[in-house]
Amino acid sequence: MADFSAEDMHHSEDWLSSRWFFRSVLAVAALALVSLSLTLFGGRLSALLDTATYSETTSPHWVTIGLDRLAVEENAFRFARQRQDGAASRLDLVVSWPEMTGFSAETRLRFTDPAQAPGLLFLQLTQSVMSRDMSGRMGPIYAQLFEGAEEAGPFGLTIHRFRKGAGYDGEIMYSAPRPGQPDYAVRCIDAANGAFQITADCQRDLHLGRDLTVLYRFSSRHLQEWRAIDEAVQRYVTARLKP
Repeated sequence: MADFSAEDMHHSEDWLSSRWFFRSVLAVAALALVSLSLTLFGGRLSALLDTATYSETTSPHWVTIGLDRLAVEENAFRFARQRQDGAASRLDLVVSWPEMTGFSAETRLRFTDPAQAPGLLFLQLTQSVMSRDMSGRMGPIYAQLFEGAEEAGPFGLTIHRFRKGAGYDGEIMYSAPRPGQPDYAVRCIDAANGAFQITADCQRDLHLGRDLTVLYRFSSRHLQEWRAIDEAVQRYVTARLKP
């Protein structure tokens, strides 16, 4: 589940047209490529922890992504090459859960010990390539790729299964209603198919700021905290957005 190359769809009148649907499916596929495949590459996240070089510096870097400007603490940057001010096409962050803080002496083991890595959230920030986030794509796109009846899932979630060959083999979609908001939606590896549990086997993306897509990954061990995680990610990014 990393670069985007899809056309943004901003015209609501084309939302249900076949042309829009085709383009949107391509954009969703591009988003999946940008984030890498949960099934094929997710298991490598733990290995990457061993070779990453983290910083304990908490002073911020000012980064511009498209129309959005952010001030993000250096210790939250996942990759050393991104720790600089200026324009960027993408920003990769990693923070501890539930503290929502970057690398520190106190949380060091979570960042360096693969056994403790499920206590991390991985965030990827890019300029939006679609006009709707994962929740907004549920009806017009993902629902067209489901097969079989919905199933009651854990923690107030509903399970949707993808049909074979839809591009999400080995994954399932969870959703849940939210009063006054679009339904929550998240993709995870389907452990029922024998897939091993990995560091960050669930992913969801949000639209925040003026034109920012925030794709975040977390361990299904924390799926029961889906509401708290979603709200925390929104607060974390929003607090770092600057005029």
